[in-house]
Amino acid sequence: MPQHAFPDDLIQAQRDWYSTYRELATNGATGAQTTVLRRRLVRLSVRITAHPFWTTLPGTAPAARMALKEMTWTEVR
Repeated sequence: MPQHAFPDDLIQAQRDWYSTYRELATNGATGAQTTVLRRRLVRLSVRITAHPFWTTLPGTAPAARMALKEMTWTEVR
């Protein structure tokens, strides 16, 4: 798999997405907490998927997206 030079803000957004998802899934958040965490996930999802970096990888963006997920998943475990 090719190495990608992901921008720092994109890496951080993916890390934040995983952290937020984990918090939502494991802390038993209810009511307003759940709403806040879900909204944060939506904002982070938009930030990640709409990041300008993906336009620099025509045809290879899906593989790069998976590489970003794998890289950041192993960091937040």
